[in-house]
Amino acid sequence: MSARAAAARADALGLPFLCSSAVIDALTEHPAEAVARLAPAQSHGWRTYADFLVGGGHGRIAVAAEASVYWAAGTRVLREHLVPRGATLVELDMRTLTPEALCGELLTHGATALLLLMGHPDPAVPVVRAVRRDPRLGGILIGAPAGQPEFTEWATLLGAEGAAVPFLRYLPEHLGPLGTRVGTALRARLGEAPSFVAFEGYDTVTVLAEVLRSPRGDDPWADVAVQGTRGEIRFSRVPGIGVRQWAWAPVQVADRDPADPGRFRVLHAAGAPRVTVRPECG
Repeated sequence: MSARAAAARADALGLPFLCSSAVIDALTEHPAEAVARLAPAQSHGWRTYADFLVGGGHGRIAVAAEASVYWAAGTRVLREHLVPRGATLVELDMRTLTPEALCGELLTHGATALLLLMGHPDPAVPVVRAVRRDPRLGGILIGAPAGQPEFTEWATLLGAEGAAVPFLRYLPEHLGPLGTRVGTALRARLGEAPSFVAFEGYDTVTVLAEVLRSPRGDDPWADVAVQGTRGEIRFSRVPGIGVRQWAWAPVQVADRDPADPGRFRVLHAAGAPRVTVRPECG
C-alpha cells in the first residue's frame, strides 16, 4: 500500500506526515512520532459495520475477497466482531471464482449478506450484476464496507442495481457551518456533491496549515486543535495504533436510495440505527 510505504519513509526520515485516508491499523510497523492520521482506523470503522450487520439480523455472512493486506485485515476485524455474537462468516476467494460461481457458493452456504472486499469497477461491478440478476438470491444483502458505492462511477455503471449496497463513509449526520460552506464550494467546483473523501482532503490541508503556522519541534502533532469540516480535530495515542490518531472522525453506514439512486440514506451511525435520506448528495 502506498500510504504504508510513505509513512515508513517519513518515519525513517523524521519528516512529519499526515495520512488523510488510509485506514489499515498497522500504518507503520512500530510507533512513529512523526506520523498522524485523520481517517478512522479500520478496526474502528469496520466494527461499526459489523454492528450494522448484527442489528439487521444477518447471521450468515459471506466475504468475497481479493488478496491484499487491506482486505485480509478487514476480514479479520469482521470475524472478531461477528463470530462472538453468534454469526458465521465464510471467506470466498475471488482469485478462483467467477461471478456466476460466486452465486452458487452463496446458495451453498445459505448466506444472508455478501460483502464485497474487492476492487472497483472490476470485479465488483460484474459481481453485483450477477447477484442482482440471479432470481435465487433476491433476498441477499450486498455490502461494500470500503465505500465504493459512494462514487459517481458506481451509480453510472450499475444504475438501480447499485442501490441498497451499504458502505462506510466518514461524515456526521449533519454538517456544521464550516462543513456546509465547504460542501457548497466543492459542489460548485466539482459539478456534483462532494464525497467524504473531498472533506478529508480539505481537513488535511487545514491541519497542515496549522502545523506550518506553529512549528512544534520533535512532536509536530502535539496540541493540534483545529476546526475541520466534520468536527474538531485533535490527535492522540490510541491503543494498538502506532501513529497519532484523530479519534475519531464520524462514521456512518449509508447506501444509495433504491427509490432514487442519486440520493443517500444514512442507515447506521456509532451504535444508533436510523434511516435518513440526504437529497443533496449524489
